[in-house]
Amino acid sequence: MTPSPTLRIGTRGSRLALAQTGGVRDLLIAAHPALAAPGAVEIVVIRTTGDAVQDRPLAEIGGKGLFTREIDEAMLEGRIDIAVHSVKDVPTWLPEGIEMPCILAREDPRDALICNAAKSLSELPEGAVVGTASLRRQAQVLARRPDLVVRVLRGNVETRIKKIAEGAFDATLLAIAGLKRIGLAGAATAILEPEEMLPAVGQGAIGVTCRTADDKATALLAAVHDAGTAACVAAERALLAMLDGSCRTPIAAFAVITESKQMMLRGLLARPDGSRLVTVACCGTPAEAVMLGEGAGRDLLARFASDGREHRR
Repeated sequence: MTPSPTLRIGTRGSRLALAQTGGVRDLLIAAHPALAAPGAVEIVVIRTTGDAVQDRPLAEIGGKGLFTREIDEAMLEGRIDIAVHSVKDVPTWLPEGIEMPCILAREDPRDALICNAAKSLSELPEGAVVGTASLRRQAQVLARRPDLVVRVLRGNVETRIKKIAEGAFDATLLAIAGLKRIGLAGAATAILEPEEMLPAVGQGAIGVTCRTADDKATALLAAVHDAGTAACVAAERALLAMLDGSCRTPIAAFAVITESKQMMLRGLLARPDGSRLVTVACCGTPAEAVMLGEGAGRDLLARFASDGREHRR
């Protein structure tokens, strides 16, 4: 009889999700040699609604929680012990009974431009069609280049790259972290600095969830947790929470800890068409991460409403 696995890891089934989950598994095995025993770790692939519905923007079908709902259900039902997520896909508020005690060290948080005919956003010809399902990317693209056309482009990384190669779109934007994790970083035409394209909350970071008060899982995950990345993610997610953020609102945030051990946080709130875009920058200590994010979120709301039009939540 095959022994029951010591640890069951839930994940989506895309190439990127499996690569990220394999990386987490390998880190856990390196930290806990007992997990290297045959059958000790099982990867459980779970198909989510977000993966199944590819022809509509996330905002129209329920938001980014559609990439986590079925995985959360499997965890609460005891079918998996932990789950691996791209932090940028994790809803602002986790379901009751689930926590995210582990954030891995962050990969490059920047966005990459994929394009056949230009080397930068500024070089795209007037009327060029940019494919993305991200309102954050759409708003920032149109704020810089209102002459461009943005159309919905969803699907896994390979699908979106193929659409550019086939000429269905002139350009798209993808997280360089994901491209690196599946060996496709060479597909990037250019990497956009945060000053040009502020990243999504948690972009480049991998989070691992488990059931609340699951001491066994928490102890295993503590060995691979990165406190610095976690503090930055906490600041970014606190900003998102203050804005009641979802896929329906263009929001961006990026925190970094400087050499002087200070945390620098930048945030952005915009209209989807890029006609109004407000930014904020602030500084504090990593211990003040949540307070810093909340303050930045309040500042963005106040400034966005300063023309007399309230931000719609």
